Amino acid sequence: MIRKRSRGAAFFLLLPFCCLAQTQSAPQTLSLTEAEAIALKNNPQITIGKLRALVAQQIVRESRSALLPNASLSVTAADSNPGSRLAAGFLNNPVLFPRAAEGASVNQLITDFGRTTNLLSSSEFQAKAADQNAVATRADILLVVDQAFYNSLETKALVTVAEETVSARQTLVDKVQALTNAKLKSEIDLSFSNVELARAKLLLLEAQNNYQTSLATLSAILGYADQQNFQLVEDAKPVTAPSPDVAPLIQQALQQRPELRALQFEVESAQKFGKAEHDLWRPSVNALGVVGEAPVRDDHIPNWYGAVGVNINIPVFNGFLYNARAKAADLQTEVDRQSLLDSRNNIARDVRNAWQNSQWAFQRLSVTQQLREQASLSLDLAQSRYNLGLGSIVEFTQAELQKTEADIEDTDAKYQYSLTQLVLAFTIASPK
Repeated sequence: MIRKRSRGAAFFLLLPFCCLAQTQSAPQTLSLTEAEAIALKNNPQITIGKLRALVAQQIVRESRSALLPNASLSVTAADSNPGSRLAAGFLNNPVLFPRAAEGASVNQLITDFGRTTNLLSSSEFQAKAADQNAVATRADILLVVDQAFYNSLETKALVTVAEETVSARQTLVDKVQALTNAKLKSEIDLSFSNVELARAKLLLLEAQNNYQTSLATLSAILGYADQQNFQLVEDAKPVTAPSPDVAPLIQQALQQRPELRALQFEVESAQKFGKAEHDLWRPSVNALGVVGEAPVRDDHIPNWYGAVGVNINIPVFNGFLYNARAKAADLQTEVDRQSLLDSRNNIARDVRNAWQNSQWAFQRLSVTQQLREQASLSLDLAQSRYNLGLGSIVEFTQAELQKTEADIEDTDAKYQYSLTQLVLAFTIASPK
């Protein structure tokens, strides 16, 4: 039987699809490079990653705006009982005059002793983290595309194996049928051969279904709403042995994985934000300036006005709000630091597992090749014995079954090794 494999968490980015029917259009040739280019262009996750990076850049601009002057224009008109004063609700007692005036005001932060610059640095590190997350999303998409592509190639190859099996067993049935009609073979031989033919047909149906499912999955990853009729083109690559030592691969992964870079930037961002929260207790100094004209005014009001000033704000007590905010920021920094450590450990583990799987898959190649050769030899011997009347139909059909299983194992081993190489390249962030 053809084993159905789950491709694991790599398919977490798949788009939903609801139709597995074959399209009636002409087959479209598709190479792995073309599939990756289509996915990078069409998959919404790529766009989402880019948009989040752009959002983070605008947040940097928001933080930087606090260091720049704030200017505004004002137009004010008021009518009042001349000379009247505000009498209730305030401690001040200003005079109210009817007037119409326009003016401008400017507010410039002189210093808050590092709080704003720390907030700006924090947002810049967050923007860098968003960029790295976009890179990580791109790598995730490419891995999923590659896995779906090779899965489709494997299922297509298994369809070919199943078709060859059906053809061989159909030939045997026709031969045994002729011999049975000539009274040279018994009905039991014909019955056994028909059973094996039925099994081969079931194998073919399952293989065809798996192939159509894999095409539908690939189509969805590439951003198509409907299943595409792809004619996959396999790149001829020489089989190379995996690296004999895993330590350099782990070191490469720890240096290059974009997820780790993003987490490192988030730690640095949290540290800067924590410093900014501690700086809340420091004074802030602002310069103020206003100027304007009052063309419509009371006689007691001059036709223009202007003033400059400096405001110093010194926090004294606010119900321990700043203490709580600083403590929360310190704790969040430690959370981010521990998350980075955990991710480093998990990535090192993933590299070891991927490397071990590639070693196992590489060794499996030679074993399945030997199995296929021995199964072919066994089938030839069993067929010769059966033709000479020295062997039974049971022995012959058992040899056919072993040959089919060996063909499936050998085909599976070839593509599984390619898949383990893809996963290993992903875990070490090998450039693509």
